[in-house]
Amino acid sequence: MFSPVIGEPLSPRQRQFDEWLREPGLPPLLSLQNVRKEFVLDRRRVVVVLEGIFVEIREREFLTIVGPSGCGKTTLLKIIAGLIPATGGEVLLNGRPVAAPPAEIVYIAQQYSKSLFPWRTVLANAEFPLEHHRHVARRERTERARRSLARVGLLDAADRYPWQLSGGMQQRVAIARALVARPTVLLLDEPFSSVDALTRMELQDLMLETWHERRLTVVLVTHDIEEAIYLSDRVAAMSGHPSQVGEIFDIDLPRPRDQLATRSASRFLELRERLFGLVRPLPAEARR
Repeated sequence: MFSPVIGEPLSPRQRQFDEWLREPGLPPLLSLQNVRKEFVLDRRRVVVVLEGIFVEIREREFLTIVGPSGCGKTTLLKIIAGLIPATGGEVLLNGRPVAAPPAEIVYIAQQYSKSLFPWRTVLANAEFPLEHHRHVARRERTERARRSLARVGLLDAADRYPWQLSGGMQQRVAIARALVARPTVLLLDEPFSSVDALTRMELQDLMLETWHERRLTVVLVTHDIEEAIYLSDRVAAMSGHPSQVGEIFDIDLPRPRDQLATRSASRFLELRERLFGLVRPLPAEARR
C-alpha cells in the first residue's frame, strides 16, 4: 500500500488505519432489502420515488449516497433512520426491522441551524439527548457534553448561544450533540452544504477523525461528488426515476486522507470522472 502522495510508503498511522478498515469478519450492520417509497398526491396520482433499493452497509463503514437533486436521497436516509416508513421492502439493523427511530442511530439534518434550540446555550444543546435518560446523572450528562464539545473544538463557546455562532460552529454543535448520544450509526444529510469551502474541508476532516476514533458506521448523503470520494469507503450512485442504486463504487484510496494529496491523486480523478458520468440531473418534471 502507498500513501496519497504517490510513491511514498504508508506511515505507521496510515498502516494502522488500513489494518483497522480491513479487519476480517465485519458483518453487515444495516441492510436495505428491496426498499420502495411512494407518495400519494391525490386519488388519481401516486408518485413512486424509490424502487428496488438493495444495499448492505458494513459495520464501521463510511458509505455515501450521491445522486441528482430530487432523486430521493434524503427520503432514503429518513427511511433508514426510521423517521418515515417505506412503502415496500424493509431496513434491517443487526437483523432487526427498523420500524421507528432506533437508539443506535442518530440523524443529523441538512438544516442543522434549525435543529438547535436558540434559547439554550451550546452546552445545554449538547446535553439535550441525555436529558430523558434516567440512568445518566446530571453531572455525567454535563461532563459528556463538555467532552463532546471539546472534541469539536467548541468548549470555549459552551456558554454562548447558537445565534452567536458562525454556520460552521453551529454545525460543530450539531455534531457534538449527536456524539453525546454515543450512536452506533450516524446518518448525515448534506451536513456541510451551507458553509464556506475552507470550513467545509475542516468539517470533513473532523468527521473522518471522529468516525475513526468512535468506530462509527456513517451513511452520508451529498450532491458533492468530490466530497463523496474523499470521505468514503464506498459510494452508492442513485439514478433513474423511480430512483434505484445504479452502481456502488469501492473507493480504493488509502487512509488517512489528505485534502491536497488525495484530491490530486490520479485514482481520485478517475473515480470522479466515472461518478460524474453516472450521476446526471433529473428532468425538472421528474423531481419530487
